[in-house]
Amino acid sequence: MSDLPRKAVTRTARLAALPLGIAGRATWGLGKRIGGKSAELVARELQQRTADQLFKVLGELKGGAMKFGQALSVFESALPEEVAGPYRAALTKLQDAAPPMPTRTVHTVLEDRLGEEWRELFLEFEDKPAAAASIGQVHRAVWHDGREVAVKVQYPGAGEALLSDLTQLSRFARLLGPLIPGMDIKPLIAEMRDRVSEELDYGLEAHAQQTHAEEFTDDPDVVVPRVVHQGEQVLVTEWIDGIPLSEVIADGSEEQRNRAGQLLARFLFSGPARTGLLHADPHPGNFRLLPGANEEDGPESWRLGVLDFGTVDRLPGGLPETIGTCLRLTLEGEAEEVYELLREEGFVKESMHLDPEAVLEYLVPIIEPAAVEAFDFSRGWMRTQAARIADPRSPAHQLGRQLNLPPSYLLIHRVTLSTIGVLCQLNAQVRLRDELAEWLPGFVEAESGVESGVESGVESGVESEEESEEESGVEAGVEAGVEAGVE
Repeated sequence: MSDLPRKAVTRTARLAALPLGIAGRATWGLGKRIGGKSAELVARELQQRTADQLFKVLGELKGGAMKFGQALSVFESALPEEVAGPYRAALTKLQDAAPPMPTRTVHTVLEDRLGEEWRELFLEFEDKPAAAASIGQVHRAVWHDGREVAVKVQYPGAGEALLSDLTQLSRFARLLGPLIPGMDIKPLIAEMRDRVSEELDYGLEAHAQQTHAEEFTDDPDVVVPRVVHQGEQVLVTEWIDGIPLSEVIADGSEEQRNRAGQLLARFLFSGPARTGLLHADPHPGNFRLLPGANEEDGPESWRLGVLDFGTVDRLPGGLPETIGTCLRLTLEGEAEEVYELLREEGFVKESMHLDPEAVLEYLVPIIEPAAVEAFDFSRGWMRTQAARIADPRSPAHQLGRQLNLPPSYLLIHRVTLSTIGVLCQLNAQVRLRDELAEWLPGFVEAESGVESGVESGVESGVESEEESEEESGVEAGVEAGVEAGVE
């Protein structure tokens, strides 16, 4: 791989060959079976060859193709085990790495964006990339003040490649659909297209990352590297070491997997409440498990390092209270109330009339992790849910097709599903209910009006005018600090 293929015709031809290749291998498989080879062996060999070609092409093309592959990679736990095996290794490769951009291209971008004397900004700069992603790659370096940093360099032509890939992928979304049972591929691709401009804007990414870094400073559970420098197509942030989540998934101990899963759930739900932003790219390549400062420190001291804030959902009020209220009412078995809430929010269209009890029956298995003190996420559980929703003969499948997903919930829905997919890959035991109770508005029923009214009255009565002014000043100072940190 010598460079990022930028011409639309080149990328389109590579992607268009995928469904043809799949059809060709199916014919080859039929020939093998006629030749006497067992159907099971032929099927496994066919799946392996398909996986190798599919993710080799997606990885080499980077851009939207690789981004789509990474989005799919967190759902491999939904595949039947006999199918998932051949795909798993190929999918995992997309979570952390891709063929690198040539060194000369990296240097050209840095010279264009940081100036001809760009090397003077660094005490050290490693030409070999530490990681490669869908629209850029990361180099390890030492900033001129001695800080270890990660230098993210955007691929030339990344914007054109993203749009070209996602347009082409949408044309044969139906062929790709069976890769992940129960998942509609086309809306996923459409949502990615809608966010292309944000993904390419390192200014927006720097602001989102610095906002998180400020909020999570000295946090005992989550580490977000600070922004050091931001320019067009180049983003420099503090470097953090740690165990990639893909390695924890593959070889981590039970303690590591459980701790990583708990922290991932905590970050998913606490982030919007604390920053007004939802990290919307939760694939394993974007997370690290950081051991405690001392070797004797137990699992409770491990922290979650969070990278890549290129895709975020802006939620100024945190996650919608409707989600928490609907979860709580479903757990309480309040079918009519749940149905009315879903109708009000647009999940059930006005023209549609469904049985509230059937809707409740559809939802209960999905929210099982929130019904118990600690839940064991597993590929088996994920496969059961996927099969229930994907089987056209299933009542759940038929009802699911009649529900609607309002646009404002689309990204939240995808992030939640992706996070659950990663938790299942981790095979982690997670106290999800604790995180929902702490961070999700509406999940815990509000205190009675009398009690809450008395409490708020006492608080407002005690609060003096001077204290109110002081609090406003603090809030303004925090906002100004975040802005200054990005500049």
